[in-house]
Amino acid sequence: MLAIQAPKQQQEKCTPNILPCRIHHTGPINVSKRHWDPVDSADQRYKIAYFRGRKLYGVTLGLPQGYRGVVAAAGDQVLASKTEDGKKDERMDGEAGDDGDGDGDGDEDEGEAEAKVLEEVAGFEQVVVWGHESIADASDPYVRGMEEWIAWSACRVRKGEADEM
Repeated sequence: MLAIQAPKQQQEKCTPNILPCRIHHTGPINVSKRHWDPVDSADQRYKIAYFRGRKLYGVTLGLPQGYRGVVAAAGDQVLASKTEDGKKDERMDGEAGDDGDGDGDGDEDEGEAEAKVLEEVAGFEQVVVWGHESIADASDPYVRGMEEWIAWSACRVRKGEADEM
């Protein structure tokens, strides 16, 4: 399970770009206009960019009203949970404790999931999905995935509202 921690300061806005390639780098990079300079098409329906000599077409997917996107960074912190006697479990850095079952793995209640804490780094209201030589459409797995997750979450919200009545 994951828990998102609110930012300590005002978060910046960004627009994530989903590229049709694998890049083996996970840190920040200074990008110059020479290497990445997307432009709008003549009819403003999509974006055009070149990456490593290949032409890419990007479609912008906006989040629905009432939704917000979050860029989060994983840490080693674990959300504190309450023990059986109601006291707060103070393990916060992923350290395992002995749960008394003799295996020393600290799995106090294997049915209860441990919640890792993610720190909110930035927020977004739209995502650009890029395709090689074609515009990403409803058959693209990322476009389809976003549409399905939004539809699923809308169903969960409606179910939650119905449960509260």
